[in-house]
Amino acid sequence: MKTPLEVIRDIYQVGGSGLTDPADCLVYLVKGNPWVLIDAGAGPSAPEIAALAEEAGVSLEEPGVLFLTHCHVDHIGGAAYFRERCPTLKIVAHEGDAGAIQTGDPDRTAATWYGTRLPRLEIDEIFREKEKTIPSAPAPLTCLHTPGHTPGSSVAYLTRDGVTVLFGQDIHGPFMPEFGSDLTQWRASMERLLALEADILCEGHYGIIRGKEAVRRFISRHLELQGF
Repeated sequence: MKTPLEVIRDIYQVGGSGLTDPADCLVYLVKGNPWVLIDAGAGPSAPEIAALAEEAGVSLEEPGVLFLTHCHVDHIGGAAYFRERCPTLKIVAHEGDAGAIQTGDPDRTAATWYGTRLPRLEIDEIFREKEKTIPSAPAPLTCLHTPGHTPGSSVAYLTRDGVTVLFGQDIHGPFMPEFGSDLTQWRASMERLLALEADILCEGHYGIIRGKEAVRRFISRHLELQGF
């Protein structure tokens, strides 16, 4: 039986290769009031992600937030399941990717890469500013708009027990014209993330990177790979 992977107290990985479908991004859960799910996987294994979240100790019947970091299918495909499964769920995403998410655009969502189709999905809260706070007890979650991979790419971070955890899904790219990628914007976004000096990076495909220096090296290395 697979079990959720604890990152630190009350923060877990509940989806992704090794836990659910290999097509899923890594999905993270923050326990709190409300609980917050960072992305929702590609879709077919959404019930498994939900089961792991419940095993981590949340009730999906209680208020929750699904934060969609960007519009790609491996991150948003399971959102429709959670919309039906969780009666008080609020879905949050940045306006830069909101159109693609809400229409299920096959190219911008990379659904064509996966040989699938996405339904239309209503977003409850579209944020337009560079920074947004998701209130949650005991620690709020701060969302930052970090365009580059896609126009609406965003990250989230919080500090709990003196440890800053950065949920930086797909900050490594890839960068494609059909995604609306912009390397100049991405470089500026990565500089903002370096300034956070996070203790732990929960990345979307590379896993959980621990230690300030290791996080800095990871981001810096990807900047170097793009010629910066």
